Amino acid sequence: MSLRVISGKAKGRKLKDVPGDTTRPVTDMVKQALFNILGGDVLDSAWWDLFGGTGAIGIEALSRGAAFVRFSELNRLPIETIKSNLQTTGFSAQAEIRRGDAFAMLAAAPDRQFDYVYIAPPQYQEMWSKALLTLDANPGWLSEGAWVIVQIHPREDHEVELANLERFDERKYGSTRLIFYEKR
Repeated sequence: MSLRVISGKAKGRKLKDVPGDTTRPVTDMVKQALFNILGGDVLDSAWWDLFGGTGAIGIEALSRGAAFVRFSELNRLPIETIKSNLQTTGFSAQAEIRRGDAFAMLAAAPDRQFDYVYIAPPQYQEMWSKALLTLDANPGWLSEGAWVIVQIHPREDHEVELANLERFDERKYGSTRLIFYEKR
């Protein structure tokens, strides 16, 4: 699958994929649908692309006018791929890349607030619900009215007991489900 930026300042730029099969890049259809839902709210927003992979979601946000994106990943290959893709698109100055365990980062004292946190972890390992619960327990990461967006396979979906986040929408695109939560 050929990854590319689909709209905005870097429209049409090709993105590198992470070598191997450790990541599952988001399809253009899902990316387009997500950003159609968000519309103009992306402008000047701050994002955390939690399981960054190729960086495609965060880079799309930057291309559409987001002010800042933090990318986090545990492994070296995705980190190198995100760095390369940021250089290709010219967004390195608006981005920060952190290598480490997503759950430890979410549990740490917040150093800034985000308008969007995008959670698209490896499939079938319950990592999405663990990340959601960790963020729910440490909501200082989230700005007023922030959204948390989870990308999973529909079979992984189940209700999660949350104190500070509320599920308000979900959309299914083939084998991808996007679930939207907002800060209460």
